[in-house]
Amino acid sequence: MVKPVIALVGRPNVGKSTLFNRITRSRDAIVADFAGLTRDRHYGDAHLGQREFIVIDTGGFEPDSTTGIVKEMARQARQAVAEADAVVFVVDLRAGLSGQDHDIARYLRSCGKTVVLAVNKAEGMSESPLLAEFYELGIGEPHPVSAAHGQGIRSLLEAALAGHDFGPEVEEGAEAAPEADGVIRLAVAGRPNVGKSTLINAWLGEERLVAFDQPGTTRDAIHVPFEREGRRFELIDTAGLRRKGRVFEAIEKFSVVKTLQAIADSHVVLLLIDATQGVSDQDAHIAGYILDSGRAVVVAINKWDATDDYQRQTLARSVETRLAFLKFAPLLHISAIRRQGLTAVWKAILQAHASATCKMPTPVLTRLLHEAVERQEPRRAGRFRPKLRYAHQGGINPPRVVIHGNSLEHVTDSYKRYLEGRFREHFKLVGTPLRIEMRSGHNPFEEA
Repeated sequence: MVKPVIALVGRPNVGKSTLFNRITRSRDAIVADFAGLTRDRHYGDAHLGQREFIVIDTGGFEPDSTTGIVKEMARQARQAVAEADAVVFVVDLRAGLSGQDHDIARYLRSCGKTVVLAVNKAEGMSESPLLAEFYELGIGEPHPVSAAHGQGIRSLLEAALAGHDFGPEVEEGAEAAPEADGVIRLAVAGRPNVGKSTLINAWLGEERLVAFDQPGTTRDAIHVPFEREGRRFELIDTAGLRRKGRVFEAIEKFSVVKTLQAIADSHVVLLLIDATQGVSDQDAHIAGYILDSGRAVVVAINKWDATDDYQRQTLARSVETRLAFLKFAPLLHISAIRRQGLTAVWKAILQAHASATCKMPTPVLTRLLHEAVERQEPRRAGRFRPKLRYAHQGGINPPRVVIHGNSLEHVTDSYKRYLEGRFREHFKLVGTPLRIEMRSGHNPFEEA
């Protein structure tokens, strides 16, 4: 299910960024320094209970601005409103209403979006008569909040998410839903002009597939069903694929929201990188989001044929440093325009998907755990050494191994990586993250 989008707008210095950080629980924003976007628009993941959504932070909004950077910030804010399912209009209780607030309210009323009014900096003033003046904006009931202190945030988000069909709720930490009827959902992600469209057209043309637009998803994402060698796939397009008669045109446009939603909705992500450009900040941000989402991933370096030896050496170093956290992902060199290396890409995609949905029997996991401990015990913490007793599989896509024992809160990250390596080696896991979860049992002597 596609994640809903909430945009935060308001004039400068009313606390939008503080509210953004509070809603996203201070996770690093997916910064939108992509082509055509300024740093004044940030994207982040958030959840309310079991409902997941995307938040957009914007720069100070002056709807009628016609010059310079202020005009650009207004354009960015308007674009954020256009991408959003709901808008949170942030105002400042202590500063009171301004003419600019009225201008923004007038613009938002004309957009036909769900708009919720957040009156910020209202700590200790939730019953203040000052709130009454904000009814003048014609947006509806003002919601007193304190972004700095976390007050009123939940009720604000409840109001923003109410009345929208955001699909079934998802448990926190849940994995991607298993593929229906054997269909593997594949997202192609990457910067503009990296070759996503060329690759998609190469696939559709080369395999002579019957593909069609499948409307009805909330963000107009295009889902293209097709088959290859008897396997059924659904391409979740982030390149703006459109059908024109019987000819497919791939328009190279880029939406951060669309890409984040496509990644979240997929089973496997193919991350395309331009060999002539190297690994950029954008590539690293997208890769980080894929990892956070727990999706299986294959990295393909496109335009490999257009590089010389020096560029290839430089690229190898940048991949090693900037994408070090994706060491588990297959790394392939391709040329979409020449259709070189595409067979290896399909093989890697299927391998990554098989790894992500791998079944790991409890007896095998427990034996591997005991062998790992025999070879290298976890470090002692005070008087106690963590005792790792048994392990079982806690989920798939991404696979999760749950380890039970005593004093497991003292197991270091480096030891978890050691265990991860042992599990990966045995089950030949390639292209998928592997989560290790520690669950300590109650120690009856703890309070003695």
